[in-house]
Amino acid sequence: MTRTAERVEAQPECDVAFECLRRHCEHSSGFLTLNVGTLRYRDPQIDGFVAYRPAGRRHAIQLCGPVAAPQDRAALLRSFLRWADGERRHVSAVQLTQSDVSLYVEHGFTVNQLGASYSIDLARFSLSGTRFMRLRNKLKRARRAGVTVREWDPAQREEAAGRRALDEIDRVWLRGKGPLAKELAFMIGERGGPAASRRRLFVAAAGERPLAYVTYSPVFGARAGWLYDLTRRRPDAPAGTIELVFVTALERFLQEGCGWLHLGHTPMVQLDARHAPPSGSSAVLAWLLRLLAEHGEAIYPARSQEQYKLKWAPHAIEPEYFGFAPRVTPGAVWRLLRLTRAV
Repeated sequence: MTRTAERVEAQPECDVAFECLRRHCEHSSGFLTLNVGTLRYRDPQIDGFVAYRPAGRRHAIQLCGPVAAPQDRAALLRSFLRWADGERRHVSAVQLTQSDVSLYVEHGFTVNQLGASYSIDLARFSLSGTRFMRLRNKLKRARRAGVTVREWDPAQREEAAGRRALDEIDRVWLRGKGPLAKELAFMIGERGGPAASRRRLFVAAAGERPLAYVTYSPVFGARAGWLYDLTRRRPDAPAGTIELVFVTALERFLQEGCGWLHLGHTPMVQLDARHAPPSGSSAVLAWLLRLLAEHGEAIYPARSQEQYKLKWAPHAIEPEYFGFAPRVTPGAVWRLLRLTRAV
């Protein structure tokens, strides 16, 4: 049996990958490996996969670390790198966790901090106190404006009227970003695809008119829960609409006994020399990222995204990394930016 790189678009393959995530995945963004267009490499001798996308003719960009049992992760990564070498592709990896760093450095990668991920321990979360006074006022304003929030089941999402309403929110949201705006890809979630039924969708509306929606993706492992994922709102939605969606979903998860609500990854934030790998990093890349963190809002609104996440007082803020084998090159960085539609 040969090693293969399989597409995730087919429903049975998606189901197999989902069960693999359930068994082995500890990454809060692991569900994003099921996105349409993301491929997965498999070694028939190992229970697991490596998610990646081709980028041009000579690059492959991996998302998260190998999804496999701890004792199999190194072997699966080596197998993937041998496959990529046979395909004459240079491998880059994004959204690596601290536990991935030594593995990738040992396998010849140059690894630098990319940003951070944020998580809320729901057992310790409360909206009381002065810290959340402004947030509570925004929730009141949204409710006074007649905004209500409901969770849509998969059948509602597939109804023609529901699809049209959500598509319209997508259109006006993107148009509100400006004439040159592009929707980011790869490292964020999606509304459709073969894994759509496993996500949850909360919709804010005024009367029968949908105003905004947020999707949540399942998270497995030691901090199992849900990932706050795709967010879309109409520019004319009342202030506090997204916050009302967030709180409604959070309260639902609490009622269900959920442990963690993850807010996802934000690049170019929380960059700190204390998080740098002890070896195997690039000083030039670290300098460039710090420069982008200070002046790169035109490329990616990292600062405003981080401010939104910090206002929920997350209990865990953890660095995430990216790596290039064997070293950082302009071509690899360019392919990553193009794949994510950052440029």
